[in-house]
Amino acid sequence: MKATFISREKNDVKFTMEFTAEEFENAQVKAYQRTKDQFQVDGFRKGKAPRSIIEKRYGEGIFFEEAIDELFNENYVKALKELELEVIDSPAAEFSKIAKGEGFTATITVPCYPIVEVKDYKGVEIEKVVNEVKDEDVDKEIEALQKRNARVVVVERAAKEGDTVLLDYSGFVGEEQFDGGTAENQELKLGSGMFIPGFEEQLVGVTPGEKKDVVVTFPEEYHAEDLAGKEAVFHCLVHEVKEEQLPELDDEFAKDVSEYDTLEELKKSTLERLEKYAKAGAETKMQDAALGKVVEANDVEVPVVMIQDEMDRMAQELDQQLRYQGMSLGQYLEFVGKDIAEFRDELKPDAERQVKTRMILMGIVEAEKIEVTEDEMEEEIKVMAIQYQTTADKIKEMIGMENLTFLEKDLKVKKAIQFIYDNAVIK
Repeated sequence: MKATFISREKNDVKFTMEFTAEEFENAQVKAYQRTKDQFQVDGFRKGKAPRSIIEKRYGEGIFFEEAIDELFNENYVKALKELELEVIDSPAAEFSKIAKGEGFTATITVPCYPIVEVKDYKGVEIEKVVNEVKDEDVDKEIEALQKRNARVVVVERAAKEGDTVLLDYSGFVGEEQFDGGTAENQELKLGSGMFIPGFEEQLVGVTPGEKKDVVVTFPEEYHAEDLAGKEAVFHCLVHEVKEEQLPELDDEFAKDVSEYDTLEELKKSTLERLEKYAKAGAETKMQDAALGKVVEANDVEVPVVMIQDEMDRMAQELDQQLRYQGMSLGQYLEFVGKDIAEFRDELKPDAERQVKTRMILMGIVEAEKIEVTEDEMEEEIKVMAIQYQTTADKIKEMIGMENLTFLEKDLKVKKAIQFIYDNAVIK
């Protein structure tokens, strides 16, 4: 097969695929082998009639359509890759004269990813963003590390808010014990808000071995309708009271939880890390601001099919997220009282803006001849491997070698965003 580019008018690209007589004949042989069982010819068992007999009876072009379909399906994607075309919709094809013993040409017209001439993407004016890191931010980080390394120990005293109690309880409405209101050796952190409002507060002050009746009223919107709005009594027996004991913030603490020998070194490292994140966060905000101005400055006509595809992608992404929570997109829409048409109407503005933004960025990629090196690809794959806690080879396997071009395009888009920012005027 020989692919030849002919022309491009706006988004429509025209090219040809030329097939030799030999390629066409081989495709007809395959078509015969694949479909011969469908033909019943007098004098032959089903599926045993020679190709020449079938062609004589049904016409010499009986296998043409099947053969053409096979050649097209096998070679269309190859032609797109060879001509470096990114299509956004289905192709239309016209064929030259088809005859036995001859080759033929397919002329393809297909909508392709739009080429956008982007204006005003250099010298964009944006406001400087500074994310300041204060001493109290470092203190909060150290305190969080201290809490993560706290020990929980049993104490012989009355329970306070923040303590964890180990208890048995059984719940009653009137004289009747209700389902789901009974537990043994249940741990409950007082003040966590894990139980019915008012329950945890009444256990403040209890001592190990003490019995306590806790009286609460279930919320009116409680999920169990037979309990909603009703008063209940929980007969509780507290076995233990536990408290968190925080380690001392000293050099020994730093040695235990980090690679540093002193608390001051740990604080200095924490400050540097927070400042790095703050700087990256500020840069991201400024990049977003610069990109937003470029998008607003360019009036781009977005193909409807690309908007529809983006809406499909967004809907599929939400459906996957919902399924992790045990709900489908259909169930979610039923819950919020919307049909799929209303839902897609709500997605459309964001979908259109996302497609427009990517079209503009790809236009900058083309204009500035932005490329991605193999080293940059490898580095991105290493980052992904760390993110997903696997190896670079596993990431390549997950992506698939044939899909690495999509990763390459994503990196080009990131570079285009960085290009806009690097050439912006920061005030």
